[in-house]
Amino acid sequence: MRETFKITKDIGEILIKGKKSIALAESCTGGLIASLITDVPGSSKYFGYGIISYSNEAKTKLLGVKKDTLRDYGAVSKETAQEMALGVRKISSSDYGLSVTGIAGPGGGSSDKPIGLVYVGFSSNKGESCQRLDLEGNRQEIRLKTADLALNYLLEKIDEVE
Repeated sequence: MRETFKITKDIGEILIKGKKSIALAESCTGGLIASLITDVPGSSKYFGYGIISYSNEAKTKLLGVKKDTLRDYGAVSKETAQEMALGVRKISSSDYGLSVTGIAGPGGGSSDKPIGLVYVGFSSNKGESCQRLDLEGNRQEIRLKTADLALNYLLEKIDEVE
C-alpha cells in the first residue's frame, strides 16, 4: 500500500486532468475517507459530496438503496455497497461514486458476517463494481485500513476508466 496522502494526491491529479469528480458514501468509516481526500489542497475542484449513511434509513432515504436489497442481503453486502456508490454518484451528478459499508466492531459481527468484513463499492457511467475486504484489528485499525484500501481501489478503478 502506498502512503495515503500520495494516493489521495494522485487521485486528485487524475480527476483534475480528466475534468472528473468523485462523491463518497461512507458507513463504517464515518467520513474518514472524505477527510483524507480533503487533506489535499484543491480537492474542491473534484470533490463536492460526502454522505455518511450510517443507518439503513440513511442508506434508503439519502442514497436510494432499495429496502429489498437491505432485507435480502443486509447493510454489509456487495449489493448494498454498489447501490450506495451508484446512489451518491447520481444525486451528486459526479462522474464517480465510492462507497464503504462494513463491520468495524467490537460488536455486530456474526459467523456469516464477521467483524472486519467490508465492501467497497465503485460506480461510473460504465457500471458498478465491488471489492470485498476481510480485515483484522480493533475498530480503529479496521476503519483506517478500510479508508486506505478504499482509496487504493478508487485509484485502481479511475485508472481503468480514464
